[in-house]
Amino acid sequence: MDSARIGAVCTGAAKAHTWLGRSVRTAIFKTPVAGRVPVRGVNLDGDDQADRRVHGGPDKAVYAYGASDTAWWSRELGRDLPAGTFGENLHVEGLDVSQAVVGERWRVGSALLEVCQPRIPCFKLGLALGDPRFPPRFGDAGRPGAYLRIVEEGDVGAGDAVVVQDRPGHDVTVALVAEAYHRDRTLAPRLLEAPQLTASWVAWAADVVARQTGGER
Repeated sequence: MDSARIGAVCTGAAKAHTWLGRSVRTAIFKTPVAGRVPVRGVNLDGDDQADRRVHGGPDKAVYAYGASDTAWWSRELGRDLPAGTFGENLHVEGLDVSQAVVGERWRVGSALLEVCQPRIPCFKLGLALGDPRFPPRFGDAGRPGAYLRIVEEGDVGAGDAVVVQDRPGHDVTVALVAEAYHRDRTLAPRLLEAPQLTASWVAWAADVVARQTGGER
């Protein structure tokens, strides 16, 4: 934990790409940038999302992915995967991002960020990896990475330490949330133990629990 740091800060603009015979507008292609990058509003400066209905916003302002997870995928896929491959803004070294607890707060540079939900892959991740079958494979791997909300605006840069300043007492990790969604709905009640979880996830978990118990919402 003491050695956790930002290996790269990555941003990307929304552009049109041809995928499976149609034009797709996406900003999933992120590349490392030099210097300090302001983190404010619902984004990093220079970063964007093509469809704010499902990407971006306060609860998906910053996406973090672990260097260890990237290395694991590199071995699985048999090719080099540079920082930004998974559309992450923060390529994090020395920290198991997918095991971050929902609600824990990270001091990164002068910004304060809060872990709030996992990444659920859509078809655009298949575009980024050049494989339309990749999104379900990503979901099954249990390495979702973490979306963070901006608690205090500031700036970040490669080499910044990642300091976990606060961690809630519950044990609901972003990996557990993703596991409940992709593979084990019996975990849904546990999601309700995390008050910092986004409203959409709380509603989803409550609905699953109601169905499991025969109730109605």
